[in-house]
Amino acid sequence: MPELDHATDPADAADATGTTEATGATAPVGSVDPVMLQTHRPHPARIYDYWLGGKDNFPPDRAAAEHAIAAAPDIPQAARENRAFLRRAVRHCVDAGVRQFIDIGSGLPARGNVHEVAQELAPDARVVYIDNDPIVLAHGRALLADNHSTTVLTGDLRDLDELLDRPALRELIDLSRPVAVLLVAVLHFLDDDQAAAAVRAVHERLAPGSYLLLSHSTAEGNPQRAAEVAKTWDDTDTHIRLRGRAEVEAFLAGWEPVEPGVDFVPLWRPDGSTAGSTRWMYAGVGRKV
Repeated sequence: MPELDHATDPADAADATGTTEATGATAPVGSVDPVMLQTHRPHPARIYDYWLGGKDNFPPDRAAAEHAIAAAPDIPQAARENRAFLRRAVRHCVDAGVRQFIDIGSGLPARGNVHEVAQELAPDARVVYIDNDPIVLAHGRALLADNHSTTVLTGDLRDLDELLDRPALRELIDLSRPVAVLLVAVLHFLDDDQAAAAVRAVHERLAPGSYLLLSHSTAEGNPQRAAEVAKTWDDTDTHIRLRGRAEVEAFLAGWEPVEPGVDFVPLWRPDGSTAGSTRWMYAGVGRKV
């Protein structure tokens, strides 16, 4: 379930707040090739946007999102908890001295984006968002027009080496220094080989002192409902691969785990009560030594 908040590429953002009469979605559709949007089928970023209360989604996205809610009414809460984990993990990295962030599968704009959290604590922090949804990209260009230390790129986690070598990314990110890479609610959209290759490439390319921040959907907290909820992504390009704690821990092999290691998202360094919290996702943070 990606999530976003900035963008950079498709065409121009001159029409960045247009509303489509056909769908009722408020989105920068005027700046995006309609064919690229694929509004006839749901997209993970737009499903997630719906759960977070956003308006940048289309009827197929809403139908898929509502399917999950019908099976598990606490799914929107899980999406909010995932955003809260992102904010806590980013703050941890800033406190550890990291000033560079790459958020892959960043999704549509939501309150408390990486650049907002990091730059509030460290104004010199630099952030690159990467997503494959054109709406995310168009929004990013509009939202970040005056922010010269943050940008959004179009790209895919399966092409990580190409992404890390892009001039637009390297203008902001110095890979010889520590970087925090966020793979928040994205690895579950890759098969086992692709996910392992992506995490391996992150580890190989980053400097010591860098961090990997990840969250991942699981069936272990809700075994009776998980199979039905997983059907939410049947009509997307990605589908979803639910993994258990041991499999998520394996992604952090070779990284020094940050306490408490891998745990359910709301339980990873909570800053408030966890009563009534969900058990739909695992989270973990690792440091490269």
